[in-house]
Amino acid sequence: MKTILVPTDFKLESIKIIDALVQHQKNEILNIIFVHAFKLSDSITDMLMLSRRSRDYENVSDEFYQQLNLVKTKYPTQINTIGIEYFYGSTVAAFKNFIEAFDVTCIAYLEGYNFMPINKYSIDPNILTARAGCEVILLNALTVHANENLIDTKIPETQLHEANS
Repeated sequence: MKTILVPTDFKLESIKIIDALVQHQKNEILNIIFVHAFKLSDSITDMLMLSRRSRDYENVSDEFYQQLNLVKTKYPTQINTIGIEYFYGSTVAAFKNFIEAFDVTCIAYLEGYNFMPINKYSIDPNILTARAGCEVILLNALTVHANENLIDTKIPETQLHEANS
């Protein structure tokens, strides 16, 4: 079983990586963790309230949760769990501890996906993941979907050309 960390800004587009992950890790059972990183505030009040960060979960839309549930039912034998976590900190050492705590196998990015901060404390995940010492994989969702369509049609190319003529 592999645990894969997916940095996200909770846009629905980021969920497309799951199809690519399932194709890339065909013979594995996956635990997928969507993570968003925040630097710690300098405010003592914010630090004291860190354990009550339920408002951070307000950044995740109901539609995002619904799409995660749909994808999980789409791959019942290959996806064990899909979770959402937040990382609070800005050092690579703290991020390495986070990775170890969740027993992360690798970090996955969707090619061409542009991360957008969700608030003033958001951290670009590339800053942490590039130096964390964990395998980083870059996946292309368009290729996966294009190959699926070719396999699904099973129509010889010559018949397609004749039909279009």
